[in-house]
Amino acid sequence: MSNAPAFAPIDATLGAVATGVDLNDVDDDTWAHIHAAFLRYGVLVFPGQHLSDEAQRTFAYRFGDRMEGRATGRVSNQRRDGTITTEKDEAFRLQRGNEGWHIDSTYMPLAAKAGMLSALKVPPAGGQTEFADMRAAWDALDDATQTKLTGLRAYHSLYRSQRKIGFVHSTDQLYGFHTKGAPLRPLVKRHPETGRNAIYAGRHAYGIPGMGAAEAEKFLSDLMAWACQPPRIYSHNWQVGDLAVWDNRCVMHRAAPYDTNHPRVLQSSRVSGDPATELAPTSVDPLAEGFEPQASAQAAG
Repeated sequence: MSNAPAFAPIDATLGAVATGVDLNDVDDDTWAHIHAAFLRYGVLVFPGQHLSDEAQRTFAYRFGDRMEGRATGRVSNQRRDGTITTEKDEAFRLQRGNEGWHIDSTYMPLAAKAGMLSALKVPPAGGQTEFADMRAAWDALDDATQTKLTGLRAYHSLYRSQRKIGFVHSTDQLYGFHTKGAPLRPLVKRHPETGRNAIYAGRHAYGIPGMGAAEAEKFLSDLMAWACQPPRIYSHNWQVGDLAVWDNRCVMHRAAPYDTNHPRVLQSSRVSGDPATELAPTSVDPLAEGFEPQASAQAAG
């Protein structure tokens, strides 16, 4: 029987650093400890792993058997020929968009269960990945706000969140999802494994049925500004070889700005959620079509 990994809690309401484990060789006993810590802490950091694509793919499949696209990809500002992307590149604009707090794939019908990044190249300063604990944020809300949030839903759109920060994409097919799709998701998510509630929003969320567009915009903006504050946040300073994995069902994240003249290359895996708990009804984007959310709420289900 293998030795159990050690998990040192981070000085925040989420996160732990794992030591005493080689992710190239995770047996079932070791996995049981990792999975329990994943559910407890929401974010796990594994320093100095230096995983190959194949090894990261194998570890990612421990979290679920559905992967978005390839099991591993690149979050990078560097082209294949080694040159650095510019604002003319779709990839550059997508990475800059990731500097806003978000939950992965809420704009797709099936949201992600877990996200995973490992560092291949890091800039000399900045470029951290920051995480925010939406379980603790829910717990810290007063009763009146919890009551108000319960039952509210919001639409989610990658295209709209990108347009909001000035990035208009030339294709109607980003990450395999069409522009006209707008999943409608609850603002409070009950975790399917732990039973804990969490705020479920982020930069892709907009258009709450029953509210005017401006009211919903302010409500969501104020909620995120309040939720993503200490002690509910952790900022990870990448070192080459580090791997971080987070529970996308209750943790938001974002990339910190950095000098984009320097390469930042992270190896990414995204585990799709269980359709029973992560699949959302999708309607035509109500604001893109010129409708107020109230007008399309019934059609959206």
